Amino acid sequence: MVASSPATTVLGPGGPGHEQVVLCQDRSSGLRAIVALHSTALGPGLGGTRFHPYPSEDAALADVLDLSRGMSYKNALAGLDHGGGKAVIIGDPRRDKTEALLRAYGRFVQSLGGRYVTACDVGTYVEDMDVVARETRFVTGRSEHSGGAGDSSVLTAYGVLQGLRASAERAWGSASLAGRTVGVAGVGKVGRHLVGHLVAEGARAVVTDVDAGAVQRVLAAHPGVEVVPDAAALVRADLDAYAPCALGGALTDEVVEVLRARVVCGGANNQLAHPGVADALAERGVLYAPDFVVNAGGVIQVADEVDGPVPERARERAGRIFATTQRVFAVAQEHATTPVAAAEHLAEERMAGVARLRDVWLPRG
Repeated sequence: MVASSPATTVLGPGGPGHEQVVLCQDRSSGLRAIVALHSTALGPGLGGTRFHPYPSEDAALADVLDLSRGMSYKNALAGLDHGGGKAVIIGDPRRDKTEALLRAYGRFVQSLGGRYVTACDVGTYVEDMDVVARETRFVTGRSEHSGGAGDSSVLTAYGVLQGLRASAERAWGSASLAGRTVGVAGVGKVGRHLVGHLVAEGARAVVTDVDAGAVQRVLAAHPGVEVVPDAAALVRADLDAYAPCALGGALTDEVVEVLRARVVCGGANNQLAHPGVADALAERGVLYAPDFVVNAGGVIQVADEVDGPVPERARERAGRIFATTQRVFAVAQEHATTPVAAAEHLAEERMAGVARLRDVWLPRG
């Protein structure tokens, strides 16, 4: 590695099932990043780069471990030939994001030799991936003028819509969302597109966001949308479905106690504050569509881009989230377990089955 490359430290297994965790620091640009590879059983780890002002490196490490594990399950259930990986950059993207920092990060990704393919996430955008791509070929989620497929949040929202439709079918016997009231917490990247889908479906959308500007942009596009002050008010509202679309950990014990929605299905990653929340939701009769099942539209798009973007192909594959969600609910019912446990089982089954193929010898050349 040349002297200008960022310093990397291999931390080793980061938790149950994690293959590798790598810390990167480049003092000249201020880069502090962590990449976690949970599993490469299905192929190179694929997952976005989150740029967030974590209070500590420990908090960043905990987040990247959870996120990378979720990517293994998400990629497996989406039928992709990719394992689970994720990266976090520690800092405030509005203040700390620079060309030098992004290019240093790109060199860091390149140093992993293709074990990890990065893309956008919270705090990073297609324009950022264009900069990262100046230092590494292991990047996707790029802008259309740079040969990419553009904003992956559009297809993420479309996939969440399919999850909502499958949830509605399971809960009420019809996949139609017409006349249903859906609360959307977070109307930034994914949430604002989801609101557009809901309005088009004839649903009533109720929204909230800590960013007043994000709310105003939604209202400008959809004047009939109702706004509540915060997520605490939203979960207490008279909703049919609740869609968390901001940061993780939105579903706490306290939220479950007051939640009035029959369905929870949203775009945020790692929505459960702890694993026991899945059981608590089931005990209250709330149907939970696991986030790593329904928010896979974005990763489907960026995976499709690796082979050369074909928008129609990516959208068709994202549309399969409806059937995947149905299958998860069916397995959960058959085995008297939660949808989370059912989805994890299906993902682990595919990872184990494909990994066994590595024992089959193939001739070189």
